[in-house]
Amino acid sequence: MDVNNSPELPNGLLSTINAIRQLGRPGNNSRVLDVDAETTLRLLVEANLDLHGLMPWSSNYTFLVSLEDVVKRASMLAVYKPCAGERPLWDFPSGNLCYREFVSYLVSQVLGWPNIPPTVLRDGPHGEGSVQLFIEAEYEAHYFNMRDTSAFTPEFREIALFDYIVNNADRKGGHCLKDKQGRLWAIDHGLTFHPDYKLRTVIWDFCRESIPEPLLEDLSLFQQLLAKNSKLQQTLRQYLNQQEIRALKRRVDYLVSRGHFPDMHPGRNIPYPPI
Repeated sequence: MDVNNSPELPNGLLSTINAIRQLGRPGNNSRVLDVDAETTLRLLVEANLDLHGLMPWSSNYTFLVSLEDVVKRASMLAVYKPCAGERPLWDFPSGNLCYREFVSYLVSQVLGWPNIPPTVLRDGPHGEGSVQLFIEAEYEAHYFNMRDTSAFTPEFREIALFDYIVNNADRKGGHCLKDKQGRLWAIDHGLTFHPDYKLRTVIWDFCRESIPEPLLEDLSLFQQLLAKNSKLQQTLRQYLNQQEIRALKRRVDYLVSRGHFPDMHPGRNIPYPPI
């Protein structure tokens, strides 16, 4: 694999994230947070990180942590997934699911959707891993009891399209969160970017529908960025191999050329358990 596994220094990582965020259509990635995105990202990368404990029901070692900047008197909760805590899988390389979490966030920032919590790579008590803003969610809410809420339909449409783009093998219903302000978030993107078709999701409501024009415009821009030696290409090559990047291009090309959502494939299409 021709992936550079050497983590960037904090300032370099922040510069990379900010550069990637500028590639999308103006204003397209300005989802509203309680604090501005740059402050959130800086805390995630630079603040002191303290473990609170393991998150329940996780397949891999996943920790709730607090991040605190004593000088700036700022703090937040986050989710820390160390590479060393990943359960080995037969079909994904060992120790790099955290990179896929990070790249998924970067792709969402270029597209402007879906709403993925700010995510970075950094060192922690158990080594390098992904660190993502913790979303205080309504724990009873999941895809299956929100799917009929018409206000969420556009965002579920974005998530469904995104999952095809990144080849998400694990879109469970519980990976769609509703926060205390009623905003929808998509989480858990470790099983993504495999070069073989792996899409497993509970969101099949939009099969064969035409892709809305604004989303198609975002896809077309993303397609152009993938086709040249852009900052996006350079960054992807640090975390994905060439086979995975070529497969990503093919999926985007398919969506742009066809202009509609994909249909279900024969075989297994839904992850287990579904929630």
